[in-house]
Amino acid sequence: MPHNVALFITCLTDQFYPHVGVAVTKILEHFGCTVCFPQEQTCCGQPFHNNGFLPETTELAKKFIQTFECYDYVVSPSGSCVAMVREHYHRLLEHDHAWSHGLHHVAAQTYEFVEFLDKVLKVDLSKYQLPRSESITYHYTCHLRGINVKDESVRLLKQMGNVDFRALEKTDQCCGFGGTFAVKYPAISGAIVEDKTNCIAATKAETLVCNDAGCTMNISGMLNRRGQPTRVKHIAELLAEAMGIDVSAW
Repeated sequence: MPHNVALFITCLTDQFYPHVGVAVTKILEHFGCTVCFPQEQTCCGQPFHNNGFLPETTELAKKFIQTFECYDYVVSPSGSCVAMVREHYHRLLEHDHAWSHGLHHVAAQTYEFVEFLDKVLKVDLSKYQLPRSESITYHYTCHLRGINVKDESVRLLKQMGNVDFRALEKTDQCCGFGGTFAVKYPAISGAIVEDKTNCIAATKAETLVCNDAGCTMNISGMLNRRGQPTRVKHIAELLAEAMGIDVSAW
């Protein structure tokens, strides 16, 4: 059954990793979805919310609901922003009954990309394989755990051919980004991400899969500063490679 899906690109993906958005779109279309990109979408409000600007966050929540409530599903490449919608919007609008219907629909139908592939589309990736054998490890992001997304990415990765998966130590440990935490507490953040990159190095994996743009920026920055050659990719990029989808030309 075809699904009417709106792509919520998120700020960081839009500005720094637009090819991930292209990969997500093409993969969803491959699996029979009709994908729309509402031009009027903006930030989910998480930066405001994390810094205590609740009235401003509430206005962005209303904007989000207005933008996406007409779609069957909202799919995003970032678990962090999905967690904002699902965990916090109801607290912002729980006493504003005019928004009740739209809020419940949008919050219930907003999914992180891998979560959507696994729970809604129920994909089987066993017929796809990477162009060559690649050693891969995976970073479990905090916000994905917050929305109860745990081993789905690892299970999907292991379904694909030419994946040499290598488990990462301290899977429950944050990368140290935490949005403005990294700005307010740079020494603590730096120590955490350094420990994370030590764990990545121990796997000797060529590629780290990370499905949150903020974590990707933080980890890849430390890898670069250390001269560590591990590539950081979103699972959508690997799946696009396995499907023969070229996202570099978009």
